[in-house]
Amino acid sequence: MSEKIRTASLIMAAGRGSRMRTYEGNKTLLPLVPVQSPFEGSEPILLHILKMLPPGPKAIIVNYKSEDVKEVTKDAKAEYFLQPVLNGTGGAILAARDFLHSLVCDRISITMGDVPFVKAETYERLVQKLDEHPMVVLGFVPRDKKRYGVLEIEEEQVKKISEWKYWRRYPEKKQASLRICNSGIYAVRRAELLHYLPVLESRPQIVHKERNGEMVVIQEYFLTDIVEYMNRDGLSVGYILSENEWETMGVDDEDALKKAQAFYAAGPCLPKDMG
Repeated sequence: MSEKIRTASLIMAAGRGSRMRTYEGNKTLLPLVPVQSPFEGSEPILLHILKMLPPGPKAIIVNYKSEDVKEVTKDAKAEYFLQPVLNGTGGAILAARDFLHSLVCDRISITMGDVPFVKAETYERLVQKLDEHPMVVLGFVPRDKKRYGVLEIEEEQVKKISEWKYWRRYPEKKQASLRICNSGIYAVRRAELLHYLPVLESRPQIVHKERNGEMVVIQEYFLTDIVEYMNRDGLSVGYILSENEWETMGVDDEDALKKAQAFYAAGPCLPKDMG
């Protein structure tokens, strides 16, 4: 395969995972095969994700326990980029600008380091959709939308990705119409991504968060904002759907970890729902 048509991948693995309260490691290194406890075992989540990604250069965004991440993935031939401040998904991409500038690939996949079950075929479909749109979102239809972000779609194009704190204020009829949720996984053409990164960097969002028991005000950058920037400039954002809700599940607490380990042990067939 020619280098020019290979796909580069960015994997976000910088955060600790605050909901894993009894686990001190980087949550992307949690095992899919537990041994002595859910937190000890083999087949780290991040390694499994790396196996599923399209062929091409890999960049891993690191911060918390970065040396552990590098040690576990040392044979993956990935590059590592430090996100010095945990300032959102957009901040993670900004941390990897040098990687993006160095590429000859024109297609980029962007994924979370705690979403282990996205299939290789799904990444392939996501990237192929870039033939039609400069950016593509992987969506899923859950049994319960909970507090997921949702895709606001018109004429088969994503106009906006709205977080729960915003869409929960919508009229009930509109809430019910928003069926497709955001997995946090994307494909984007390199040229457009590089074009919009300075725009993203110039427009941080002010967020109140709890840090070490205190509420602090921080600046964050959200990759989802690029969807709106593209729409304002007349560019289209597409989407594809995952096979089902299990495929895009994030391992963000101990209960989700145990479910993921049970699914992995059961084999390659995805369950029909999250029950």
